[in-house]
Amino acid sequence: MGVPFAVVGGTGLDQLPGLEITERRTVQTPYGDPSSPISIGEIHGHQLVFLARHGDDHRIPPHQVNYRANLWALHRIGVKRVLAVAAVGGITAEMRPARLVIPDQIIDYSWGREHSFADGSTAHVQHVDFSHPYTPELREKFIASARALKLDVVESGVYGCTQGPRLESIAEIRRMARDGCDLVGMTGMPEAGLARELGLDYACCAVVVNWAAGLGSGDIHAEIDACIEQGMAGLRRLLEKLIPELAV
Repeated sequence: MGVPFAVVGGTGLDQLPGLEITERRTVQTPYGDPSSPISIGEIHGHQLVFLARHGDDHRIPPHQVNYRANLWALHRIGVKRVLAVAAVGGITAEMRPARLVIPDQIIDYSWGREHSFADGSTAHVQHVDFSHPYTPELREKFIASARALKLDVVESGVYGCTQGPRLESIAEIRRMARDGCDLVGMTGMPEAGLARELGLDYACCAVVVNWAAGLGSGDIHAEIDACIEQGMAGLRRLLEKLIPELAV
């Protein structure tokens, strides 16, 4: 029987503290190898799957992550719900460093990535409804848990996904702000779209670790170093509350 709930960890969450791993499973996929073996284990007696998006040693840059293999492997072992963790930059005033954000929309600025399982090998092309990129019911569970814990969480926002691995220019961030983006990250797509194609419930918890280019007053990398652990600490509290509810 598969484990129904998975966390896909990004920058700042290459490992999941407290996860007692009972199995490391290598899953073969039609799309190549996932970023890392899939860790199956327990937290406080509840089963959970964990996958390191950038690899166990954080060596895979955002534009080279094999998103199709990652999502297909999770689906293959029986995962039904996925929480994606992402470190992001803040664009609008609410999205200050160290805050958690549960985005509800996404704009894709990435290019050259394998964005779909529809590769011409099947009889029909699947046009999935992507009006709401993140599963509303799953988002609501995260929001309710964050409220119960009184965490500093923004309950909606538009995630702009750029190509990476370089950070953005000031002019690019200004354009994204005009487009309506609240956050900027590098891994939100095609991950969300592929999850939808597979019928997986999917939500994102974004950790704001810096102001985007031109919006802060100091060195971006120093700001990331200062804020990432604070934001991840809140995320770990949120996961501890959510896992018993979702890993069933």
